Amino acid sequence: MGAVALRTIWFLGIKELWSLLRDPVMLLLIVYSFSGAVYIAATAQPDTLSLAALAIVDEDQSALSLRLRSAFGPPQFLTPPVIPLGQADAWLDGGRATFVLVIPAGYQRRVLSGRIPEVQLNVDATRMSQAFTGSSYIQQIALQETATFVQGHPLQAAGPVTLAMRARFNPALLPAWFGGLMELVNNVTMLSVILSGAALIREREHGTVEHVLAMPVRPAEIMLAKLWSMGLVVLVATSLALVLVIRLVLQVQVAGSTALFLAGAALHLFATTSLGILLAMVARTMPQFGLLVILVLLPLQMLSGATTPRESIPWVLREAMLAAPTTHFVELSQAVLFRGAGIEVVWRPMLVLLAIGIALFALALRRFGASMRAG
Repeated sequence: MGAVALRTIWFLGIKELWSLLRDPVMLLLIVYSFSGAVYIAATAQPDTLSLAALAIVDEDQSALSLRLRSAFGPPQFLTPPVIPLGQADAWLDGGRATFVLVIPAGYQRRVLSGRIPEVQLNVDATRMSQAFTGSSYIQQIALQETATFVQGHPLQAAGPVTLAMRARFNPALLPAWFGGLMELVNNVTMLSVILSGAALIREREHGTVEHVLAMPVRPAEIMLAKLWSMGLVVLVATSLALVLVIRLVLQVQVAGSTALFLAGAALHLFATTSLGILLAMVARTMPQFGLLVILVLLPLQMLSGATTPRESIPWVLREAMLAAPTTHFVELSQAVLFRGAGIEVVWRPMLVLLAIGIALFALALRRFGASMRAG
């Protein structure tokens, strides 16, 4: 590729950047995707039980029932109100409580006499994550407090083996450590597809694509200009998000090399920006492009391993997703950002990303060239 072609690609890319600067909606999407969206994903959906709504029906009114009532509170539960038994169903039906714990009359007497009393726990199972986790929490707390009351000391379960847990890479088990970084990785894919495709659709809708077609430029030069300009925007936004949002605001320490991650992101952007142009060639208008992006991005992100381990995905889908760039980018990102892996570990997904990018670029270029000749 000669100096004239490189000069053409450079100036066409600058034109794309100026067009993006004049699009306030797209700029707002970029800023939000790499700031607010990352922060919300890291903090707004905790994996542990947090401030669950619990109400207690205390028909025993004993020292043991008072002990049980005082055992539930922040941060796992809201301070539980004591309600009459007749209001239990109303609290569940109205969404005022996720759990209603019923302590029956004579509970303390039965415990002290050696009998095994029953404590009823009513659960609103429509709140799936809280219902599953909270039921286990309440059961453990009730058993622990009852045993402490009877024996005068906490119950120690005797067993032949003692489990000593060591959490590697995320010793504090912080959900922000995973959620923020994976949201950033997903948004790299989303923005690169949207920006490159929208750049082509925008030219078509504004009528400027005819001016470009009339110029002495080749399809490859036009595509490469869109790729480097939109890819650069996403790469710069990703770098700023890593520094300002992930490290500064969320206080998440990135284990590996940022430069290695950005190099992998650049290869991924080569593939996804080519995919965006290919989708834009299929769609004729921006609404069509938006619907097409939704149909493509959802499986790319859901089946990439970013939220669900690939081992849990059905075999057919797992093997099919090896042809998707997101699968290898997520593998690379998790290895570098989470586990501090080096190039000796991630060179294989980087090569696969390059191969997928070349294939998508060739498909998009063929479709784009055919469109230019037809025009």
